Amino acid sequence: MTTALRSRTHAPARARRTSWEAMPEPLPTRRSRRTGRRTPSTAAGSTALLERPNAATTTVVAEQTPAALPTRRGRKAPRTGGLVAALPAHNEEAGIAAAIQGLQNQTSPPDHIVVIADNCTDRTVEIARAHGAEVFITTGNSHKKAGALNQFLAEALPHLREDDLVLVQDADSALDPDFLEIARKNLRGKIGAVGGVFRGSEGGGFVGHLQRNEYARYARDVQRLNGKCLVVTGTAAVMKAGMLRQIGKARLAGELPAGDGRGGVYDTSVLTEDNELTFAIRHLGYDVLSPAGCTLVTEIMPTWTDLWKQRLRWKRGAVENCVQYGLTRITWPYWGRQLLTMTGCVITYVYLATIVYAVFFNSFTVQPFWLGVTAIFVIERIVTVRYRGWRYMLAAGLMYELVIDLFLQIVHTKAYLDALTRRRRDW
Repeated sequence: MTTALRSRTHAPARARRTSWEAMPEPLPTRRSRRTGRRTPSTAAGSTALLERPNAATTTVVAEQTPAALPTRRGRKAPRTGGLVAALPAHNEEAGIAAAIQGLQNQTSPPDHIVVIADNCTDRTVEIARAHGAEVFITTGNSHKKAGALNQFLAEALPHLREDDLVLVQDADSALDPDFLEIARKNLRGKIGAVGGVFRGSEGGGFVGHLQRNEYARYARDVQRLNGKCLVVTGTAAVMKAGMLRQIGKARLAGELPAGDGRGGVYDTSVLTEDNELTFAIRHLGYDVLSPAGCTLVTEIMPTWTDLWKQRLRWKRGAVENCVQYGLTRITWPYWGRQLLTMTGCVITYVYLATIVYAVFFNSFTVQPFWLGVTAIFVIERIVTVRYRGWRYMLAAGLMYELVIDLFLQIVHTKAYLDALTRRRRDW
C-alpha cells in the first residue's frame, strides 16, 4: 500500500530520496470511548508520514511509537480534513519536548507531528523521536526556516487534499490545548490561514518583562478587532493545503514574487517570511485571522542585544516586503503604518530635542496642556496591560516602559536607514 501523509489523493506516489531516515509510526488520533484518551493505532500496516526506500526494495521502515500522552476531554471540532503539524527546528533541544506535548494535548489533535530538523547539531532529533514525533531532516538547506519548510512542503503537499490543513509552528512555542480546535472552526470560506495570539515565556529579567507586557497589549488589540490582524504570525499558523499549493503555482506563474524560484511556498529571499506569506495569501483573495482563543506561549528575547536583532529584522523585513509588492489594494494599509511609524520617530526625536534644549538653556517650564497629554499616555499604558492583572497595571502607571518605546523607535530608524541604503542583511 502506498504510504503518504493521509494518502487520499489520486496523484501517483512520488519517488523518495534515499537520504530519508526511517520514521516512527504516525501519532495515534483515535480516542477511547470509555476514557476519552487517545489510544495506540492497531491497524495492520500502519505507516509513517515519510519513508525511506531500501537499496533493494521500497518497503517502509516503521518503528514503534511511544504511547501518546493523555489529552484533555473536550468537544470535538468539526473536521474539514486531516491536519499535519510541521515544526521547523534548528538546535531546539530545550523546547522541542514542550512543543510536541502541547500538540499531543490538543482537544483536536493533529494527525501527524513532524519535526523538520534543519542542520541540528544538538539532541533535537533524539528528543523529538523520544516524544513520539516524526522527523524530517533537511538536506543542504542554507535558507534557514523558510528553506526548511519549503523542502518539507515540497514532499508533503502533493499527498494532501484541498481541505487538509497544515500547522506551521515554531519549535520554541507551545500551543494552549484549544488552539487547533478553534483554528479548525475558523478556517471557513475565504479565511486561508489562522494565526496565534502569543504571550511571552518566563525569564529574561527586565527586558523579558517588557516583552510580556508588549505581547499582552497585542492580544488585547486582536481581541478588540475580533481577530483581524495584519500578519499571520510565524509562531503558529494553520493554513489550508489547497491554498498553499496555489501560492506555489502563482509564484511559478509570475503572479506572486518568485520566492526561491522553484515554486516554494515560502520566499527564501526575504527577512520576514511570515509577513511576505501574508501578502501572498491576501493577493490570492484569501484573508487571515487570529481568533482570541488561539493562544500560545512563545520564547522571548533574553537580552537587549537579542531583542535589537529580532526587531531590526522584523521592521526591515516588513519595509522590504512593502517595496517588493509595491502599492496595491492589499499593501496600502501596510504602507500607511510605515508612514505613521516614521512620523512617530520624527516626533519623538523633536520632542526629546526640545526638552534637552529647554533644560540646557534653563527655560524649562511646566505647561498644563502637555501635562494633560502625559496623563492620557499614562492611562493608555495602564488600561492596555490589564490582561496581566492589576499589579502590572499599577506598575505601568510609572511610565517605565518609555525605555522600550524609545528603544524600538531607534530600532525602527535604523531599519529604515538600512533599507534605504541597501545595507547588507545578516541574521
